Parts: sequence; structure tokens; C-alpha cells
Amino acid sequence: MTTGRLFGAQRQELLLAELRGHGAVRVRDLARELGVSELTIRRDIAVLAERGLVCKVHGGATLPARDGAASRLRRAAMRFTIGMVVPSLDFYWPPIVAGARAAAAALGVSIQLRGSSYDQDEDRRQIGRLVDAQQVQGMLLAPSLEGERADEVIEWIGQLPVPTILVERQPRRWTPAARHIECVRSDHALGMEIAVHHLRQHGHRRIGLVLSPGSPTSAYLLRGWHRVAADLGLPDALVVREAVAPAVLLGECRRSKITALVVHSDPDAVAVAEYCAGHGVAIPDDLAIVSYDDEVAHLAEPALTAVRPPKSHVGRLAVELMVGRLLGGERRPAQRVLVAPELVVRASSLPRSRVR
Repeated sequence: MTTGRLFGAQRQELLLAELRGHGAVRVRDLARELGVSELTIRRDIAVLAERGLVCKVHGGATLPARDGAASRLRRAAMRFTIGMVVPSLDFYWPPIVAGARAAAAALGVSIQLRGSSYDQDEDRRQIGRLVDAQQVQGMLLAPSLEGERADEVIEWIGQLPVPTILVERQPRRWTPAARHIECVRSDHALGMEIAVHHLRQHGHRRIGLVLSPGSPTSAYLLRGWHRVAADLGLPDALVVREAVAPAVLLGECRRSKITALVVHSDPDAVAVAEYCAGHGVAIPDDLAIVSYDDEVAHLAEPALTAVRPPKSHVGRLAVELMVGRLLGGERRPAQRVLVAPELVVRASSLPRSRVR
């Protein structure tokens, strides 16, 4: 088995595959094979054990007993194939797909994955092909819901002949067509509140926000921003909603006396940090930065504090919700699930005295 740097969900998927093939795994052997520490593998086993997918034993793990609830669920779900259409197969989406695949592997479910684009017509083509092939019993979808056609897209999805769960998406309003559409997404508004509270805790009163134009996440971030600013009584500050050069952004920060920025997403945050390094702006002494996404924030200099959406967990929950929907039918109430992000604190937001 050849692996590069793996996400937790990918390691867990490989661990489950080894268990299905051999019935048991040893921590030492798996750590050596995946190139990680034994402690990392033990943590993965603990996560899977809490979900009832493995049984911990001394030095390793085994599959749960055949008569356990998880085993019964696997046997019931094995007949299902779930279609999954995401707008991209890189950057934000691989951890979500990996999480979905890990859950599918654990439950014996098949996934048919299709990559679309941030285009509503292409979304329809990819979704339609999966449905027309009559090989899927449910769909996990991340369509573009921007612009005037958003309600039209939801109306069309609501009429599909198979149940659907939106992934990192949510209808803007309730409609008869949307009443059976479930969703699982990261609570980005909460993530913004977490970031601003962190900066406020470290003495910042004038905080700016840089949004990624065209991103579906931006509306949720702005909602959280307004909420936390009102709760904390923060003065009106800089909110940038379109792409601007770092030089322009830093000029606006100086004029507005901004001492901290929350930047979505990582590439833009890294670009700001690089500009600061080249123009004598010390991070975090002159300007603290919190990135939103945590894809490459750790590669900046200094490493950037970042809000990390729970991407792999969103993928896993989406599959588990779909299996529950397929097994429970219309008797099961529709669910809309928000999953909390986490703050990963690094050097870009801590006073120098706190950084070791």
C-alpha cells in the first residue's frame, strides 16, 4: 500500500478496508504501513470504536460481533448505491469525499462519485445522468445555489425520483419542493463567531473581514460576522467583499486602524501574510490574521491561525443520514444538520509572549 500524507478519514477508510480483508489489524503494523505514529492509529481506532464500527483489543482492533447493531445496519444497507455530485474534486472537497467513502465502506454502501463545476447547468447534467442510469437509490448533492435560479434548482431537486441530501448547501427558504430535502453542512456562521471571539480575547477591538467573492460560504460568514459584532459591541470595521490586492487591503487597514483580519480563504490569507513579510508589517504584532478553511494555512510564515470546517465529518454524516433515510423511508423526519468548526491556534494571532 502506497500512501502520501493522509487525512484522518482516509486513514480510517484504509483501516476499515484492512479489517474487512483480514478480520483484525495490529497498531504496530498499520502505523508502519501508513507512515504515522502508533498513537495516531490508536486514536483512529478509538474514533471508529465510538461509532461502533470496530472493537478495540490489546494492540489493535477487530470487526464488531456479527450480531451487533452496526453489523445489522451494514447487512441492511449493502444493497444501496448512493450517487454523489460535488462541484470540484480538489481543494475543499477531497476531505468531504474521503469522509463519505469511509462511512460507505463501513456500512457496505457503494458510492458513485461525479465531479461537476460551479455551474447550475452542469450540475443538472451530472445529476441527471446518475438518476437516468437507475443505479442509485439516493443522492448526495452540492449544487450551485447562487443567483436568481437557486429556487428553480431546489424545485428541480425536490422532484427527483430518489431522496436527496445537500452537502455543504442549504435551501435559502422553505418551499413545498424543499420540505423533504435534507442537508448536512458546516456551521460557518459559528466558525466566524469563534474566530472573532478569539481575536477579541487577545485584545483586538477593530477587526476586519475579507470574504471570498463568489463563494457559497461567504453569506454564512457574513451572517456570523454581523451577529458576533453586535454581541460584542464591536465598532464598524472594514468588510471586503471583492478581490483586492494585498497592498490595497493593507492601506484600508491602516486607514481604518484595523489590528486583526479574518480572511476567507487560505490562499488569500497566505497572500496577505506574504505581502506583510515583504513590507515590514509584523504578524501578529502589527496585524493579527485568522484564516478560514485551514487547507494550507500552516504553510505560511508565520503559520496562520485558522478556522477548520469539519469536512470529513460532514461527508460521513451525509452517508449515514442517507442510509437512515433509505432504511426508514418517509416515516423518518427530514433532518438538517449543522456541524461546528474548530479553531486551530497558531502564531499569527497570538502575542509574541504567548508563542513558544
